[in-house]
Amino acid sequence: MNVGIDASRIALEQRTGTENYTYNLIEAIKKIDQQNKYTLYFNKLPSYFEITQTNISTRYIPMPRFWTQARLLSEVFIKPPDLLFIPAHTLPILRRAKLKTVVTVHDLGAEYLPEYHRFPQKLYLNWSTKFAAAFSDALIAVSESTKKDLIKRFRTDPKKITVIHEGIDTEFFYPREKPEVEKVRATLGLSKPYLLFVGTVQPRKNLEFLIESFSKLKNKEIDLVVAGKPGWLYEEIYTSPKKFEVGDRVKFIGFVEGEDLPALYSGATAFVFPSLYEGFGLPLLEAMACGCPVIAADNSSMPEVVGEAGVLVKTSDQKAWVKALNEVITNEKLRSELVRKGKTQARKFTWERTALETIKLFEKVYQS
Repeated sequence: MNVGIDASRIALEQRTGTENYTYNLIEAIKKIDQQNKYTLYFNKLPSYFEITQTNISTRYIPMPRFWTQARLLSEVFIKPPDLLFIPAHTLPILRRAKLKTVVTVHDLGAEYLPEYHRFPQKLYLNWSTKFAAAFSDALIAVSESTKKDLIKRFRTDPKKITVIHEGIDTEFFYPREKPEVEKVRATLGLSKPYLLFVGTVQPRKNLEFLIESFSKLKNKEIDLVVAGKPGWLYEEIYTSPKKFEVGDRVKFIGFVEGEDLPALYSGATAFVFPSLYEGFGLPLLEAMACGCPVIAADNSSMPEVVGEAGVLVKTSDQKAWVKALNEVITNEKLRSELVRKGKTQARKFTWERTALETIKLFEKVYQS
């Protein structure tokens, strides 16, 4: 079986959600599958990506815009693989009739929260997800929550959807020792104890609500650190610390390079994730694997990822959030229990398992 993979997303230097999923999944497939053949399609050559296996080849097919629906489309039409895998939503419109297709759907955020997505991208994202749900041979949903959303919103046949969770690299994300933590804190200018959020700075992450809740804490000697690049409609988020009179205690540190993230998680008093909607929520796993207590919203996929290893709080209940934050900050016994449970929960999710289940699905679709 020759599998073609849209690998265009891993060429981005600052990888977030779907880019990290694509990169880590391909890396895991490289390690465990020496039998099937793979062709990786790029529109930009990635840095620090090495291929030594003879069963994996690459195709560099550059095009600045409309890459999927023009350049990739023509490539797989002229030289079709046995199966085409799209790791994030967007399936080429035209394909050979015999070409099998598998598409990963990460979430239906543009469907559930259209006001928090950029126009016209949200229209294309909604359309492309609906198209993939209707015309692919199989769908991967990264959570049971996303599967339920596909069935509810798009009336997708449940038999077409396979839930395959994302994973965590526990050889990279693990609790770091104090010297490494202190070095990263010094580099980032973090001198006080801190609560940590990691993710794109945008309204969907509910950050203005978090900052307001943070302003009501009893402990005034702890900071809130927001790590992530700006997304869409971020202006009010950046001005909200001043609005809630905590301008000197909220630190926006921007995108943090991968090698510094484990130490940043390890040094935090708690990881806070009040997002309005998540298809999976990979930072939750990263935090738990690094021994950081987790406080998260109780919506969408987050209860599925966190399980009983974190504190889940009703999304819009500010009193409950303030109470939870105060309790985790002050209760050392609770933090220790959350750290223990979090490490155990994170070990349930590995990229090796994700890759094995994905390859199994490829073979099932190919043989059908």
